[in-house]
Amino acid sequence: MSQYDKKNPITLYPAPPFPKQEQSLPGAAWKMDPKPDHGEESYVGLGRLKGFRGVVTGADSGIGRAAAIALSREGADLVLSYLPDEQTDAEEVRDLLVSEGRKAILVPGDISDEQYCADLIETAVRELGGLDTLVMVAGRMESNDDILTLTTDAIDSTIKTNVYSLFWLCQAAIPHLEPGSSIVTTGSIQGAQPSPDKIDYALTKGAIGVFTAALAQQLAPKGIRVNSVSPGPVWTPLQPGSDDAETVSTFGEQAPFKRPGQPAELAAAYVHLVSPESSYTSGATITIAGGTPAF
Repeated sequence: MSQYDKKNPITLYPAPPFPKQEQSLPGAAWKMDPKPDHGEESYVGLGRLKGFRGVVTGADSGIGRAAAIALSREGADLVLSYLPDEQTDAEEVRDLLVSEGRKAILVPGDISDEQYCADLIETAVRELGGLDTLVMVAGRMESNDDILTLTTDAIDSTIKTNVYSLFWLCQAAIPHLEPGSSIVTTGSIQGAQPSPDKIDYALTKGAIGVFTAALAQQLAPKGIRVNSVSPGPVWTPLQPGSDDAETVSTFGEQAPFKRPGQPAELAAAYVHLVSPESSYTSGATITIAGGTPAF
């Protein structure tokens, strides 16, 4: 079944209760039960991105992996960014894309490090011969329901990963982007509807929305579009990596669809925002949350 077949979204994917499970951050997709769907079997490309060259962060698993698979199957060659601890998942993605005839280059590192961000873009431009899109998905989330125990180091890590990296990556990439290029950020409904145990994460996701809207206006005269995807609950390694087993077992049941989204269900939004088909779309946010309102 491809993404173009008619189907009932309520029953399309597993719903809670899920097996109780926990992981240490950053988490791994292959350890999850049920295993997330990133579109490996379902995403069918239509050639919308032939000749495109891009960078995808967080490309080893979750939403980033789904975006990378979809962009590649639409014709893009990619540099894939991920943490060194996620090597196994990243190699799976690379091997899949390369087997389908596309270029996929692994560049492990931590986007909370400014030099790595600069090196990542430099590598992409060198290896791909240029850059047409920057898709930023990677993020850090750790639950803590007591602000009194939220350490400065934890706050610093979340903000550097989720917000500082946007500045560093865009500063490195923009000089290489020509008119018609695009930047896509990844927010969250947490930015508008924060959970009390994710105060630092929610703060960064609100900031991403503001960043996207401001940068879109700044880059409009250059013909570069900037947009965002805002997910609701999505079944990725962030969940068992940041929440307790009991919370993970019921994850997504609060959504009107009564289940979490799968990464594959967000992939087409990234393709649309990168593709020239969205040529008049900039400063926009696409919310994908299983019926949960954006505000």
